[in-house]
Amino acid sequence: MARYVAHVPLRWTDQDSYRHVNHARTVTLLEEARIGLLFTEATAAGVGTFGSGLLVAGLEVDFRRQIPYGVEPLRVTMAVRQLRAASFTIDYDLHGGAAPDSPVAAVGVTRMAMVDLDAGRPRRLTPEERAFLQRWDDTPAVVS
Repeated sequence: MARYVAHVPLRWTDQDSYRHVNHARTVTLLEEARIGLLFTEATAAGVGTFGSGLLVAGLEVDFRRQIPYGVEPLRVTMAVRQLRAASFTIDYDLHGGAAPDSPVAAVGVTRMAMVDLDAGRPRRLTPEERAFLQRWDDTPAVVS
């Protein structure tokens, strides 16, 4: 399957005193890319329910290289895996530029949990949500 591609602009406040994108701001850039997938793209596809309760249950980021300020926009490619009853995982490659050959500057993983906010407990993915997420699942098929 395909990976979702988001282009995320840098803001002046994303840089630190070393004139590169700050590590904490990198997490925010990944969040903005995730919003593009789970809110903008999903709503355009007729799946507007992620906004009713979706939480980050875990986060990992590995930094590969610095991102100098002024590179715009950054390209984030994302894939979904580990679709479970009430959770899924998103893998990110944050490229240090918009060009297809831009080097990967950071890789990240978020474990997402569906939540019924009113009841304060997990909820299952709907069939529509699952079908949408499966579009971005690039897990290789296991042939036995």
